Parts: sequence; structure tokens; C-alpha cells
Amino acid sequence: MALHRDIFWIGRQWAVTGAGIQAVDQRLRGVLDIEASRLWDDDLMQSRRAKPGVNAADFDKALAVARERFPQASALDPIVAHLEAPGVIDAPAVSPVGPAMKLRTEGRLARFLPQWRVRR
Repeated sequence: MALHRDIFWIGRQWAVTGAGIQAVDQRLRGVLDIEASRLWDDDLMQSRRAKPGVNAADFDKALAVARERFPQASALDPIVAHLEAPGVIDAPAVSPVGPAMKLRTEGRLARFLPQWRVRR
């Protein structure tokens, strides 16, 4: 995948862009890219750092810049932080969508069903 148009930091091997952390080498086609929403997943960071050929110092610098740029979601949204607080009981959400349409055509021949058209 090509580098995102918003580039905040660029190193030898990694760049911090509007999409997250991306490899500068475009021959990899975005295989090692990390989305901004997954920057705080430590297991993913360790697996990327352990890949052969990864410049660990450059990756750590990119990770530090990206985490500054894209803070965790719970720090951004006080509503999400409140819901994640212990002791909060979530009520089941009521779906605004009504019941699904039921087609009653079983056992009937299609040519005898009433036709309908959309009028414009």
C-alpha cells in the first residue's frame, strides 16, 4: 500500500502517517503496516519487531512518535472511559430496526402472485 498522504515522521525504514505506522519500502506492499487503532497492542508490536530485517531502533522511534500522535481511545473519549470503569452495568441496547419482512410465497406459483411496481 502506498504511504498515506499525511506523513508526520519519516525514518530510514518506518514512517508515521495518518494511517498509523507504515514501512517506507513499498515493495512490501503494506504487509508490515500497523493501523493507528492497533498501536497499543503490545503483542503485535513484539511480533513486528522480531521480524527479520527490521531496524529495531527506527521501529521504536516510530512507535514512540505514533503513540504520541494517536493516544489510546479511552484517553480520548470520556464516555468510553466511563463505560470501562469497574462497577458499570451496561443495559441491553434496544434495536431501532423493526422485524424483518416475511415473504409468504411458499407453495405458490410465481405467475399467480400479484405484481407490484415502484411508481416514480
